[in-house]
Amino acid sequence: MTATVSGLMAEIADTGRDDARGGYSRPVYSTAEQDLREWFSEQARRRGLDTGTDSNGIIWAWWDTPFGVRDDAVVTGSHLDSVPGGGAFDGPLGVASALAAVDLLRERGLTPAKPIALAVFPEEEGSRFGVACLGSRLLTGAIDPDKARNLRDPDGNTFADVAAAAGLDPRHVGPDPDALGRIGSFVELHVEQGRGLIDLDQSVGIGSSILGHGRWRLRVLGQGNHAGTTLMEDRHDPMVAAAGIVTAVRDCALRHPGARATVGRMVPVPGGTNVIASAVDLWLDVRHADDAVTAAVVEAIHAESLRVAAAEGCTVRLTEESLSPTVHFDPALRSRLGGLLPGAPVLDTGAGHDAGVLAAALPTAMLFVRNPTGVSHSPEEHVEDDDAEAGARALADVLQGLAGKG
Repeated sequence: MTATVSGLMAEIADTGRDDARGGYSRPVYSTAEQDLREWFSEQARRRGLDTGTDSNGIIWAWWDTPFGVRDDAVVTGSHLDSVPGGGAFDGPLGVASALAAVDLLRERGLTPAKPIALAVFPEEEGSRFGVACLGSRLLTGAIDPDKARNLRDPDGNTFADVAAAAGLDPRHVGPDPDALGRIGSFVELHVEQGRGLIDLDQSVGIGSSILGHGRWRLRVLGQGNHAGTTLMEDRHDPMVAAAGIVTAVRDCALRHPGARATVGRMVPVPGGTNVIASAVDLWLDVRHADDAVTAAVVEAIHAESLRVAAAEGCTVRLTEESLSPTVHFDPALRSRLGGLLPGAPVLDTGAGHDAGVLAAALPTAMLFVRNPTGVSHSPEEHVEDDDAEAGARALADVLQGLAGKG
């Protein structure tokens, strides 16, 4: 029986609900994300796919050819973790669509000439350890394994310890050339995180590129003190400086057309209501299609931060946490998708994806499914059932075209 995307999504609709924030909170290797990983593995096994987890925590589910040779595979998939209070579709839509596409291909009687694999990547959002697409970065060698092992979550747990508790051996995380060598192409389906398909009145689009983006941490250092005994004129308050820096971030981005700069998280130390903070950490996200502009925006933000902090008698340090240049998806593969999906518009995106990391090592492409709200990383993110099923059919068409007709 062919499963629908909406039916599969309904099965996980209660997993990781966040009553405080709204939406879903599914950080990597949390109970919610682990439950989703088991759900996917069980769904894959039901379909007769050979399923297992590699040393980097990536789940693979294989539909082999009659010859059983895993070479030049066509791979699809996405992620199951979320940002805090995120929407239902960011990540899981691509996973559910991959499962539904397998059902559609079986219904069509396909015998693949190339193996087809489904993949689920951990920590795509970077919401727990601060580095987006950590699983695909480890797989490709885009992050040093020692750096990854020593990443810490907000509670101070290292990635090594959390990975070990999840059943991985952290000594073995890192580049896996054998796994990469089995992949001929990777196609990721994802909910669109913007208004491109809304404005074009289309259900499904093809990705052209991912805007360059990075994450930085600004640490503002001041003088911690008592909120009741310290006169206003005697303060060196990093929270006041941080507030000015947030405004400076917006202003710097506005001076560069097309740039996006965001402070999405700010944490005072020690964080008491009646305490003037001694330090404030701000996490900065900057994106632009031109990597030189991204660098210029960050440089301008740093300069403004130094000025704002000095005016409050504070100092500031800037640390790069991750940086991904603009990615242009493989032109030949994108052209093949265009032939398989005639009329599908071609769109760029400002959101990062595992397909963007993998693009440095192999041909990758993306499909986007319309989001009628245009809102993502929020409970308002949405996909209509008809569009979800259209996305699964498009993905099945692509997999059939790339893996060969039986």
